[in-house]
Amino acid sequence: MNVPPAIDYETIFLHAPVGMCISENRVIQACNEALAAMFGYPRAALQGLSFRALYPTMDEFLRTGDRIIPIMNAKGRYSDERIMRRANDELFWCHVTGHALKANEPLGPGIWTFEDVSEKRPVTAELTAREREIAALLVEGKTSKVIARQVDLSPRTVEMHRAKLMRKFGAATSSELVHKLVGLRQS
Repeated sequence: MNVPPAIDYETIFLHAPVGMCISENRVIQACNEALAAMFGYPRAALQGLSFRALYPTMDEFLRTGDRIIPIMNAKGRYSDERIMRRANDELFWCHVTGHALKANEPLGPGIWTFEDVSEKRPVTAELTAREREIAALLVEGKTSKVIARQVDLSPRTVEMHRAKLMRKFGAATSSELVHKLVGLRQS
């Protein structure tokens, strides 16, 4: 009888074509080669490192954690696109997806994937931390009212940030802004 070879899951994890890590309480416990290369760290340097090091600012790290908790509690998983920071301080757009391993611990043990989407969506304008957060939510198709509730601002304040983003990106309409944020060109 022909017995198939055992699957070596550690090799699959280490050499997967997408950045992957296992975390607990937002600290990387293990990661693969693709994640290390994406963020510009040696793989060993990422193990035991807080996700904080991968965010442009402490404020963005904290606000993202606050945003993730209710969604992870409800669904057990989370996904978004956000601006992250490499070891050399370069900012880039990243698609992040996570899955909690314990339903009652949204930021406890989890599996996270990271995909560098900067080729499709380059970071082209100098943005504040709040503008980066609002830009990421606009790309998800959320309205100013929904964004305001999610980030605990007034809809008017979100509109002010949207107007600043439109000026910085040279967009005449909200639709054009979203297209420019995702790196598409208006014809």
